[in-house]
Amino acid sequence: MKKILVIFLIIVGLIFNPVFALAQTVNSAEIEELNKQIAQRKDKIKELEETINKYNKNIQQKQTQAVSLKNQLSILDNHINKAQTDIELTQEKIKKAELEIEALQLSIADKEAIMEKQKKIISKIVQGINADKRKNYMEVLLTNNSFAEFYDQLQYTMNVFTDLGKSVKILRLVKEDLQTKEAQVASRKKTYENLKTELLAKQDKLKGQSKAKENLLVETRSSELRYKTLLSSLKQQYQSVINEQRAFEDQVRKKLALENKLNNSIDVLTWPVPSRVVNATFHDPDYPFRNVFQHSGIDIRASQGTPIRAAASGYVARAKICSTSSCYAYVLIVHTGSVSTLYGHFSRVDVVGDQFVQKGDIIGLSGGRPGTVGAGPFVTGPHLHFEVRLNGIPVDPMGYL
Repeated sequence: MKKILVIFLIIVGLIFNPVFALAQTVNSAEIEELNKQIAQRKDKIKELEETINKYNKNIQQKQTQAVSLKNQLSILDNHINKAQTDIELTQEKIKKAELEIEALQLSIADKEAIMEKQKKIISKIVQGINADKRKNYMEVLLTNNSFAEFYDQLQYTMNVFTDLGKSVKILRLVKEDLQTKEAQVASRKKTYENLKTELLAKQDKLKGQSKAKENLLVETRSSELRYKTLLSSLKQQYQSVINEQRAFEDQVRKKLALENKLNNSIDVLTWPVPSRVVNATFHDPDYPFRNVFQHSGIDIRASQGTPIRAAASGYVARAKICSTSSCYAYVLIVHTGSVSTLYGHFSRVDVVGDQFVQKGDIIGLSGGRPGTVGAGPFVTGPHLHFEVRLNGIPVDPMGYL
């Protein structure tokens, strides 16, 4: 009996040894290979990030130089190269996330196998302990030839309890590690989905940068004189639109204040179109004409003709309806709390000035396709330009959405 118990304890000791348990993982070779591939992706990501930094430095340097067609084309070329590299970078990050998810799932399978094995062994030990519990000390003493053998058996029984405690602890640690890895998988999957959305935005940005260069070459015919004339006209038009918007907003606010139709609170803004893909951010450093003026809102991905909805309830201060492609069609809505929202590049406007709109009401259809009515000058493709203004000054819309 003692011999059997000794062998049993040796086997239990080996099986519950943490090193032994980890060494028996079925997928260790596959996980190791995946980790090598992940390391290679990390190196590639670092290399691409360094390349993007070089393009950023080139762009910053060019933007400090005198405004000229040659310089603007050089800026656009750097933006295009940066956008192409940025797409490659995002694709590498997506591949890395896929590998990380695969490695974690294999590791989870190993942990589950270890847990199942240990549960079975613990069950057998407990069964053995329960069988021993049915014997009293007198029965154990009488079945042994001497008191020394009786003492040895008691010692072995105590060792079994000790090993049981260790095995339960290991099981708990493996379970905690399993839960951690499951949380990591969920996090990686979220990252993966975000990266896919980010990739769409970067692909749109590349198309926009390329289209901006194409439009510039067509409009200027590679002439510095034509470029300067075009730039002057663009600045005047931009400032004229800004002045017009401010005047209409002030006029409507004064009128509503007299009628006590405004208060000091505002609801959280809702997205004006279904998409959440932002192609250009507030004061975007990659905006093609940033050296001329800042990008005062965000550009949201929206195909031509997408319904645009009011981000909050309010009064329409201005609904600019156009009949040509060079005209910029927009809607400006005044809300409570000194906040207003502007929606640009309409292909169709469905509201009029002084009209009250509820949050979510359709106010028109999106545009932005070059050459279409209401798109405005230098558009790069279908999208919605969306601004939030506080006391008439543009602020980052992402802080309100």
